[in-house]
Amino acid sequence: MTSSASTSQPRDGAVTAASPAGALVDVSPRTMLVAAAVFAAGFVLTFWEFFRFVVVKAVESPSDWGHTLVIPFISGYFVWLRRKELLAQPFRPSWGALAIFVLGLALYMFSAFGPPAAQHNNIRGLGCGIALLGAALSVFGTASFRWIWFPWAYWVVFGQSISERVMSKVTERMQDWSAVGADILLNTVGIDTERAGNVLTVHMSDGTLHPLNVAEACSGMRTLMAFLAIGVAMAAMGLPRWWQRVLLVLAGIPISLFVNVLRVASLGILSLIDSNMSAGEFHSMVGLVWLMPAFLLFLGAMWVIRNIVVEDVAPAGGQPT
Repeated sequence: MTSSASTSQPRDGAVTAASPAGALVDVSPRTMLVAAAVFAAGFVLTFWEFFRFVVVKAVESPSDWGHTLVIPFISGYFVWLRRKELLAQPFRPSWGALAIFVLGLALYMFSAFGPPAAQHNNIRGLGCGIALLGAALSVFGTASFRWIWFPWAYWVVFGQSISERVMSKVTERMQDWSAVGADILLNTVGIDTERAGNVLTVHMSDGTLHPLNVAEACSGMRTLMAFLAIGVAMAAMGLPRWWQRVLLVLAGIPISLFVNVLRVASLGILSLIDSNMSAGEFHSMVGLVWLMPAFLLFLGAMWVIRNIVVEDVAPAGGQPT
């Protein structure tokens, strides 16, 4: 006796989702896109204050925090690279993961309406990130964590500005190193410069002196965050071994310091043409211009790290030599 029940196959391009009762529900790509757009709009409105602060900070200080506006797209690209793994099995919503969403929302609300010490953008950012993780696991299931943890962590770490109290502890030392390096470089190329702490005094051709405050001209830690974000993204996409990725990320520290030395030195050279070029909007533009050489340095470092170990080539039908 044969069964008359038939198993329906999902339409081409459609994704199946497991309902609470265990049945598979056919979800079309268009429905998924609409649902994702509605969720994204609701999520942004819920955490509007945090996203507004990120955008304002990036617009006001593009050379310091402009990269935070690009980070969400890079994280989204990392998720896209894992789309086959995420869509290989039916979605199995996890109601338990909603507790993670509630925890993130509670942390965000505590930062928004709690005591003044807790009203901090990084606490709001952490709450927003935890809520996003809970929402993602609620849809894709907890098994998807192995595929989405890296894009999520990448956005949480690099997608927001860092507290000035935390930044200043590292920035001051990097400013000292940048001032010393820029002083040596400027004098090497024939520009008479004197250094007193973090202040470089450039001797102008007309005999006047132009002070260049490295504390203002070079925010090393902020640049370091942008370079580390570049390094982590390139390591994840371009290097196969974990130790190679760690090396490339660590390379972001000397690369950041070297580029900051060049950045300060270039501002000193430009000040010979016009003293106003070392401040204001032009100073911010110089910081953005130096991101391209930094990217090329990362490419060079990645090439070197990738070629530290040469893969053994196995002959046809034999063992590696």
